[in-house]
Amino acid sequence: MTLVALRPRVRRTTAPTALVALGVFAAVRGAGVLVVAAGSWWAGRDPVRVLGASWDSVWYLGIAAHGYGRTQMWASGSVQSDYAFFPLYPALVRLAGGTALAGLAVSWTAAAVAAVGVYRVGERLLRTPRGGVLLVGLWAALPHSVVLTLGYTEALLAALAAWALDCVLRGRWAGAAALAVLAGLTRPTGIAVAAAVTAAAVRELAVRDRRAPAVWAAGLLAPAGWAAYVLAVGVRRHDPLGYFAVQRQWGSRFDFGAGALGSVEKVLTGGHTPLATTVTVAVLAAAGLLAGALFLERAPLPLLAYTGTLLLITFGGAGFFESKPRFLLPAFPLLLPLAAVMARARPRTAVAVTACLAGLSYGYGVYLLLVARIPP
Repeated sequence: MTLVALRPRVRRTTAPTALVALGVFAAVRGAGVLVVAAGSWWAGRDPVRVLGASWDSVWYLGIAAHGYGRTQMWASGSVQSDYAFFPLYPALVRLAGGTALAGLAVSWTAAAVAAVGVYRVGERLLRTPRGGVLLVGLWAALPHSVVLTLGYTEALLAALAAWALDCVLRGRWAGAAALAVLAGLTRPTGIAVAAAVTAAAVRELAVRDRRAPAVWAAGLLAPAGWAAYVLAVGVRRHDPLGYFAVQRQWGSRFDFGAGALGSVEKVLTGGHTPLATTVTVAVLAAAGLLAGALFLERAPLPLLAYTGTLLLITFGGAGFFESKPRFLLPAFPLLLPLAAVMARARPRTAVAVTACLAGLSYGYGVYLLLVARIPP
């Protein structure tokens, strides 16, 4: 069964459905912010600090205020450097004022832009505005979607990725390349956007016009942002592989999934594990199943390259196991098979499913930020 087979009939509508999708996203995530704010006040904590100045947000705010160069030494002897964080988000935060509120403004704006981009991709591939709206609703209601309203980079990457994929699907190569470069300056997994653009360009050159200069340029330039930052860190540390050394100091390295499998084994064998670890295992299992469905339904090559690269980095990377669902937040194409099924269901059923998922997401967001107090 393919996505084409699951697409309902296209119905013309006079409603500005992109705005409807944005409204759905704002309603789902806005309610989530209110729930976290209420929980923060009840716990005697400042909601702005909880949302905009916790964990990685502190590092981004430091870069925005003082530039790079901060290190943190721990009792274990490990030394963590802010070179692990890519520069685009803190640069935008600095332009917006450099405060925690500025960071939230950047993240929330990026999340809104991402929602419209996710809608456009969903509407195009599912061939129905309703499918695009449902894709946005599902994405907003994911267990870790609270991160989209934190002072983190996932919302910005999702925005750049969604619009880059939209550009590729519509043959707008210059826009796709520019967005891929910016995605590569956002976070390490931004290389997935470059993979999507380059894969699409290679295919375009192979099956159509081998002399298309715009396609050649897009395929070659797409990884430039990511490569430029990695090389810049290497220059600053006088080590061509300096960026990867920084990541190892943070406990991040590629171990082909050995660490992740060890965490999964602990959960499956009944060991004492926190809720966050159990949920992470469930989310990763669901992501694997959805990836299989996306492949079987013959999704376009750019989407497969993008989600495949994100999955490879997430599953194959060691360290920060409970954060892996956050790394997959920008992988919204994984939800296309679910959105296609829901688009054929009764509207009340689709609304009820989305509302239930959103409620669970709110509870889990409060648990992550205020109860477990572990990096999301």
